[in-house]
Amino acid sequence: YQFWNHSWPPEDLRSPGEANQQDSQPQPSTEHSIQVRLAGDKRKHNEGRAEVYYNSQWGTICDDDFSIHSANVFCRQLGYVEAVSWYPGSKYGKGEGPIWLDNLYCTGRESSIAQCTSNGWGVSDCKHTEDVSVLCSEKRIPGFRSEDPLLNQIENTNIKVEDVRIRAVFSASRKRIPVTEGYVEIKEGGTWKQICDKNWTTKNSRVVCGMFGFPAEKKYNIRAYKTSASRRKHKYWAYSVICKGTESHLFSCKMGDRIMTLGGNVTCENGMPAVVSCSPGLAFSPGSHSGFGKAFRAQHLLVRLKGGAQVGEGRLEVLMNGEWGTICDDGWSLHSASVACRELGFGTAKEAILGARLGQGIGPIHLNEMDCTGFEKSITDCKFSKEIRSCTHEEDAGVRCNIPAMGFQTQIRLNGGRTPYEGQVQILHEHNGTLIWGSICGEGWDIMDAMVVCRQLNLGYASHAFQETWYWYGDTDADNVVVSGMKCSGTEMALSHCPHDAKVSCPKGGGRYAAGVSCTETAADLVLNAKEVEETSYLEDRPMNVLQCAMEENCLASSAVNTSVSHGIRRLFRFSSEIHNNGQADFRPKTGRHAWIWHECHRHYHSMEVFAHYDLLDSNWTQVAEGHKASFCLEDSNCIDGVQKQYECANFGEQGISVGCYDVYRHDIDCQWIDVTDLKQGDYIFRVSRVSASEW
Repeated sequence: YQFWNHSWPPEDLRSPGEANQQDSQPQPSTEHSIQVRLAGDKRKHNEGRAEVYYNSQWGTICDDDFSIHSANVFCRQLGYVEAVSWYPGSKYGKGEGPIWLDNLYCTGRESSIAQCTSNGWGVSDCKHTEDVSVLCSEKRIPGFRSEDPLLNQIENTNIKVEDVRIRAVFSASRKRIPVTEGYVEIKEGGTWKQICDKNWTTKNSRVVCGMFGFPAEKKYNIRAYKTSASRRKHKYWAYSVICKGTESHLFSCKMGDRIMTLGGNVTCENGMPAVVSCSPGLAFSPGSHSGFGKAFRAQHLLVRLKGGAQVGEGRLEVLMNGEWGTICDDGWSLHSASVACRELGFGTAKEAILGARLGQGIGPIHLNEMDCTGFEKSITDCKFSKEIRSCTHEEDAGVRCNIPAMGFQTQIRLNGGRTPYEGQVQILHEHNGTLIWGSICGEGWDIMDAMVVCRQLNLGYASHAFQETWYWYGDTDADNVVVSGMKCSGTEMALSHCPHDAKVSCPKGGGRYAAGVSCTETAADLVLNAKEVEETSYLEDRPMNVLQCAMEENCLASSAVNTSVSHGIRRLFRFSSEIHNNGQADFRPKTGRHAWIWHECHRHYHSMEVFAHYDLLDSNWTQVAEGHKASFCLEDSNCIDGVQKQYECANFGEQGISVGCYDVYRHDIDCQWIDVTDLKQGDYIFRVSRVSASEW
C-alpha cells in the first residue's frame, strides 16, 4: 500500500463552535452554527486568513483591535494548542463576502470566537485590505475532533490525512515500489473504503498523485479494473469528491453529493472504485536509483534545489540568461511551490518556505511576486515580476515537496547512540532466508556515506562520520560486519544504492570498529563567490627563492623540486576566494584548538590541513594541475547587514564562519594559487571544491 503518511495538514483544519453566553459581556449573535477556517494564499496548513462561517456564508475578521489573545482562541477552535502570531493587512490575500467581525476582543480564555465581544455580526467599517491572518502552532490539541463539521469540504471531516492510500489491486502493481496505481481509499471508522468513481475526474487523480509524490497522472487499463471490480464486493465512502486539480492534497478538495444508500449500505450504482495511475519522476522510476542528483542533471532542468537535507527540499534556484539565481518570497504560495515541485519530478508541495530558511543564495534574484495557477509546466511559465529592488537574499524562497514512499527508512537504523540522531549504522540483510541486522565496516567510511544515512532516515544533515564507535553500546547481535568498502557519492537516496565491496573485507571486524554517524537538523552551506574569482584572477611569475614556505606546504607542482632556488621561476595562477556561509549553522573546524597544527615556516596554526582544492582541467575534464589551501585562519571577514561577526583569528581566537558571513582569502597570500608552470598555453576549466569529505 502507498499511504499518505505526512503529518500535514493535521487531523482537522476546520472546527465548529457554538456561540455560548458564559459571561455578562455583550456577545455576537449565536443563532447560527459558527465555524472557522484558515484560507488564502497560505504556505502551510496552520496559517492563513482567519475566516468565520456564519449565517450560511464565509466571511472575514477585521484587524482592528485584534490581539494574540483572539488569535489563541481562533487557533484552539481549529484544534491547535495556541497561536504563534497574527498579521494585519490581508497578508494572505483579500477575502470575499462579508466582514463578519470588527473590533473583536477576546480575553484568551474563550473556547470559541463566538464568545468574544465585537461590534456585532456584520457591523464593520473595514475593507478586505484589513482582513486579519493568524499563524497557529504546529502542535495539535490531543484528541481534538470536529463536532458539527460542514459537509462541503473534506478537511472538515473527522478523517485524518494519513487515512488516505493508494491500494494496489493487481499483483504486478503490488510488487512495484513505489506503488503508482490502484484504488483510492479512505479510512473511516477503522475501515478502509473505496471512493465511487461517479464524477471522478482526471483533476482528482492529479491531486491524489501529487500528494503521493508523483508529478502527473496517466491512463490505465479501465477494462481490467472493471472486470476485477465486478467480481468483488466493495465498501464505499459516502461522498463523491470534486477537485480543481491545483490542490496540494485531497483534503483541500470539496465533497460532492452523498452517494445513494441501500439498506444502510453505500452503493455505487453502475460505477466502480475510483482508480489512479501515477507517473513517477525520473529519480523514482524503476532502475534509476544511482542518485537523485544524476537523475535531475539528465533532464537539463532550468530549476534546482540547493541547501536542503532531504530529497525534495531546498532553496529554489532558476537558470536565466545563463546564470543561476533565486526567487524572492513575496507572494510565494503552495500553488507556486507545487508547480516547482512537479517540474522537478516530485509531487505537490508540502510547504512553501519563506525567509531563506534553507539558506541564502548568492548572485541575482531573478523572480518576485510569483503568481501560478497550478497548471503551469514550469515555474517560469507563471506570472511574475522582475522588480526585485525591495528583495534581498534573506527572502529567498524554498520548497518541501511530496516524494514517493520508497520504504528506505526501514532498511537501516542507528543503534547505541545517546540521541536518535547518532549511533552505529546497522542494515537489514538476509541470512539463511531470515532478515537480521548487521553492521558496516568502519574502514574507509566517510562523510559522503553519512550524508546518505541521515537522508535515508530523514534525520537532516550529516555532521560526522565515525570509523570507530567503541563508546556506543548497541545490539551486540548486530556486530557482524555485512558490508565493507562503502563508496557513496552523497546524492544517493539509500545506502543500498551505493557501490561497495562485492565480498566483505574488514580486518578489524565490527563492534568498536563499526561505522557510525551523527546527524543534525541544521548545517553550514559554504558557497564560493565565482564572480570574485573571475574578477581577481591573473598570472604571476614568482622567483623560487621566495617560495620555500609554499614548497614545504606542498603548494607547488611536483616539478618544483627540480627548480633552482636561486634562479628558478614558477608561474602561478592567482585569485581571491570569497567563501559565504549561506546555511543554517556556523561552519567550524572539526578539531579544537588543542589539535591545530603549528607551521613554523609561515608561523601560524592550521585549523584544517586542507580547506579547499584548486584544480585545472582540460577539455576532457582531466586534471592537469592542482593546488590546495589549508585554513590557517577561518574567520568572519565580512557579514551581511544585521549579522555580528563572531570569529576572528587574532590572538589565537576561535575560528569559523558564521551564518550570513563570508571569509576572504586574498590573491596575494601564500598558496592562494595553482602552479601552472608545466602547462602549455590553451583553454582550461578552473574548479574549486571546498574541503574534501573526510576532512571535516
